[in-house]
Amino acid sequence: MTSPSLRLALCLASLLLAVGALAQPQNPRLSGAQGAPDLDWPAETSYLGFFSSPKLALYKPEGNGPFPAIVLHHQCGGLRGGNWQNMAMLGWAKEAVKRGYVALLVDSLGPRGVASVCLGPVNGVNLPRGVRDGLQAAAHLARLPYVDANRIVFAGYSWGAMLGILASGKRWGEGLAPGKRYRAVVAFYPGCFQIRPPTGRPYEVVADDIDRPLLVLMGEADTETPPQECLARLAPLRAAGAPVDWHVYPGTTHCFDCENLNGFRKTDFRGNAVQYQFSSTATQDAAERMFGFFDTVLGAAK
Repeated sequence: MTSPSLRLALCLASLLLAVGALAQPQNPRLSGAQGAPDLDWPAETSYLGFFSSPKLALYKPEGNGPFPAIVLHHQCGGLRGGNWQNMAMLGWAKEAVKRGYVALLVDSLGPRGVASVCLGPVNGVNLPRGVRDGLQAAAHLARLPYVDANRIVFAGYSWGAMLGILASGKRWGEGLAPGKRYRAVVAFYPGCFQIRPPTGRPYEVVADDIDRPLLVLMGEADTETPPQECLARLAPLRAAGAPVDWHVYPGTTHCFDCENLNGFRKTDFRGNAVQYQFSSTATQDAAERMFGFFDTVLGAAK
């Protein structure tokens, strides 16, 4: 029989362990991602044809697989707004399926009633929430019987590109992934600046712990997310052995793959005058670079 003094000591020890557990700091990235509800991921595939419109949807090639899979994540304006539809993102889904990939097109904004995050977070949709969305998308893909769970990659565009770079780092990737992380990331014209959230510490989009193969594609004439900001951060990482690479397209602007935004003008959140110019040449080259990069990484992983 246990003595009263021993029982008291055991109770005190249990209490101290419980208090210690409660005192552990929360994962700040996960906390930051919880301001908006999780997305509902599609269980069924959608038809991808001439009259398709961009939406949160799952697309696959013909056959049973298992196929490699790609998570596609949009710019800060989402997949649609008013009469405008983000046909560039739908085009990338078509390209992925044509090349034998299952494609999951993410919509972090529409299902949450958000029109844009170009000027900052809205309704809890911020960078941590976006990173979490993409990683949850990968976890959803990994559960599908026709997807090879060991060959899931990510391509992000502008805002989505920033999410991909964050997820390619160990702290963000491991802190927000509900399952396996991406095997590789391609980031189109990302912003590589410091983020200053309303609460918490500032952080860099390009951190020093990138451990997933990362390819960054940028436009030389991009005034919204100037490539020089990325190069200044990526070059030291590559010199230190990080698996990062990049390509800058001469004379090319932000959103160079956005044909239905050709000629669009705006003033961005930093006050820069911005104009988009579609480049079919850069877009076609980017497709070859992206899928060549993925095929190399995934082929080496077989």
